[in-house]
Amino acid sequence: MTFLETILEEILQLFKREGIEANSEADIIRKLDIRQSTFHELFADKKDMVMQVTRYDIEQRKRRQDEILAKANNPVEQIMCLLQDGIKSMREINPVYIMDMQQYPDAWQYSINYISENNQQVNAEILNRGVVEGYFRKDINLQLVTKIIFEQFMMMINPAVFPPTKYDLAELFRSIYLYYVRGICTDKGGRQAEEFFSKNHL
Repeated sequence: MTFLETILEEILQLFKREGIEANSEADIIRKLDIRQSTFHELFADKKDMVMQVTRYDIEQRKRRQDEILAKANNPVEQIMCLLQDGIKSMREINPVYIMDMQQYPDAWQYSINYISENNQQVNAEILNRGVVEGYFRKDINLQLVTKIIFEQFMMMINPAVFPPTKYDLAELFRSIYLYYVRGICTDKGGRQAEEFFSKNHL
């Protein structure tokens, strides 16, 4: 891990715990225990810092996703493992972070673009393979299902729909996605899903 990556990881963890706006630039520099000059060599301003952290976060998510998909035994397990990782990630993030991110339109749009494109590509591939192998129902509309999965995510993180002070994001994630996936499974896929739920206490 390079020096910049180490710094980005530390800032990302700080953002996830406290949000972006909880700390001033001076606070961040102090918590990173680096010189102000070093900070300004790495980042033009706070907006640039947020964008770099967002890009770093997405690269980490891509790497983790590849590892998860490689370990799963079948398409249902792949979907469930991704959901499980999503639940874990939601539990580790202060909802304020997501709300703060929306104050940085470039970084927020970059993140949403990744989620949208990745969601459609990865889920379409998994679902298509699952249909062929008999885990998912043949009558599902792949394009529509992947769109619904994405829009459910957007609804879930919208504070106007689900205020984070009232709803637990991890529980929302579980309620929205796990039951939806079960609904598109065949009997064969449903048995795999139930087995996964019981083993992983979801």
